[in-house]
Amino acid sequence: MKSNADRNNKSIIFSLILTIISVITLIPFAFMISTSLKTYESVYSFPPELIPNPVQWSNYAEVFSRINFGLYYFNSTYIAVLVTIGTCFFSLLAGYSLARLSYPFKNAIFLTLLSGMMIPREVTLIPLFVWMTKLGLVDTHFPLIVPHMIGLSAVFGVFLMRQFFLTIPNELDDSAKIDGCTPWQTFYHIMAPMSTSTVSALAILSFLGSWNEFTDALIFINNDNLLTLPISLTKFTSQYTTEWHILMAAAVMATLPILIIFFIGQKRFVESIALTGLK
Repeated sequence: MKSNADRNNKSIIFSLILTIISVITLIPFAFMISTSLKTYESVYSFPPELIPNPVQWSNYAEVFSRINFGLYYFNSTYIAVLVTIGTCFFSLLAGYSLARLSYPFKNAIFLTLLSGMMIPREVTLIPLFVWMTKLGLVDTHFPLIVPHMIGLSAVFGVFLMRQFFLTIPNELDDSAKIDGCTPWQTFYHIMAPMSTSTVSALAILSFLGSWNEFTDALIFINNDNLLTLPISLTKFTSQYTTEWHILMAAAVMATLPILIIFFIGQKRFVESIALTGLK
């Protein structure tokens, strides 16, 4: 009985600590939403007001009247969707190959990929910019899509999928071979369907990374019609002032897709962490 009581007390304390951390984490989001509903004057009131008075919903409409927010939203959405699809597709294939197939220098290739994760992103920006300039692809969305699908930023996806496929028993491959399946059929009919939870987690991370990409968009995009959301938010700042109430309204709308995708894929995201290939 004492042991059960101790476990219950530890569980209560642990839950309390997590609740406190969650509340602290949510405070910036609460102030972001609160500021997005304030007037220009109330933003600078002291002490700060968490509940705006009056509530100014027109800030959200003001965002669309100031900049071409709908176009920037579309640019970020289709770029993030393409990057997510490409990253998941190539990571699935590469992870399966490195985990389940046998060929020369397989481990050396994997170690080379892992070593690429240690290279700072800033080191590759100048060579990438020079390459894109020579190809005439600067001021297009190409540098924001293809390098993120197959470049160093996608290596984590390969690593994640490889580690997942290594947890699947070899007996499944043997059974597939006995049934006459080729490696591609084994991948398509057995391995890929079993990896949906891990792919969902990778898709969330890939979408989040692409949606928040700022540096590449700042370097490669000059045309106003090609801008993405992270760059467009800087339009509400100037040398002398920042319109925080309008900026926060735009930030709230820019955050919504991330929250929606996470809540939709939350169950599979947790499964990818808790489960292995045995189902």
